[in-house]
Amino acid sequence: MLEGVTLKLGPYVVDPPVVLAPMAGITNVAFRQLCREQGAGLYVCEMITTRALVERNPKTMSMIQFGALEKPRSLQLYGVDPATIRKAVEMVVEQDLADHIDMNFGCSVPKVTRRGGGSALPWKRRLFRDIVTSAVEGAQGLPVTIKMRIGIDDDHQTMLDAGRIAQDAGVAWVALHARTAAQRYSGTANWDAIASLKSSLDIPVLGNGDIWEASDALDMMSQTGCDGVVIGRGCLGRPWLFADLAAAFAGRTDRVLPTQGEVAALMLRHATLLVEWWGREKEGVTDFRKHVAWYLKGFPAGGELRAAMATSSSLTELGALLSQLDPDVPFPREILGQPRGRTGTPAKVILPQNWLDNPDDDTIPEGAELDDSGG
Repeated sequence: MLEGVTLKLGPYVVDPPVVLAPMAGITNVAFRQLCREQGAGLYVCEMITTRALVERNPKTMSMIQFGALEKPRSLQLYGVDPATIRKAVEMVVEQDLADHIDMNFGCSVPKVTRRGGGSALPWKRRLFRDIVTSAVEGAQGLPVTIKMRIGIDDDHQTMLDAGRIAQDAGVAWVALHARTAAQRYSGTANWDAIASLKSSLDIPVLGNGDIWEASDALDMMSQTGCDGVVIGRGCLGRPWLFADLAAAFAGRTDRVLPTQGEVAALMLRHATLLVEWWGREKEGVTDFRKHVAWYLKGFPAGGELRAAMATSSSLTELGALLSQLDPDVPFPREILGQPRGRTGTPAKVILPQNWLDNPDDDTIPEGAELDDSGG
């Protein structure tokens, strides 16, 4: 247990100091509801592009839906143009679309970095300052936070400069995924970087990277002095991780280890919530398919049954397949602490031409803006 840990976000207290990381295609209303019911904290919706929000793209407007009980409503924005950022943030405030805005400077996928966005952007210090300042000013008091990485690679680290710029601009906190963009999701997160950033800033610093169990969160906070943790891949197929985290921060040792039957019931509920969100059964169940392997990791469900679930197209079909699982099989303890989701290998970061030449160049790369279809 960590004594005296209080994480504030504007008028809100985040207790325990745990944040669900925005994950594309994952942290929609349905998944956030499952996680939120397990334990208190902050749950951020999947990333929204500022261009698509300003243009009121129909897909984007559906992505920013929140449940009736979500408070605060947390929205992550991505953008590279300070003017568009300001318009989007002002729209959020004027139309009461969210209570908290997080800014994405951590994405490392090539389609983002090759346009100078995500984890590539903090290298351009003046542009980064303009973007964060525009967001904070446009928010008119609504709390703004940022999420970033250590840097582009080991030779082009940006976290300390970016952290200080963000602090001076007035952000509420900085969250650090303790890997470089070049690492992607490979290797081991460098928790020492979190400690270094924490010692350099006066505002709260949250740590992210390699939190697979509740004990990892406590270890990270103890080792780095960070003010909270951000949970990403560790909760894939395990929304009950938030119950474990709530218990751990309360000083309890109880942990949730659901049987295969309990996991099956949660899977069906997750799919049902997705159907309700989509408003169409086939689309909701299809959206759920990617979660099957994560939920059943370590359980003795056969390959044929897993494959059938991963191609199911109705709740009735999925429910019939889930009913074939032995409900009494205990949770596979041997998988505790193992990585989940993407891993991969390091790779050279794809950047705009001459991107590294001048960190003070604030030119916006041509074609830098994305919409929520990825274009």
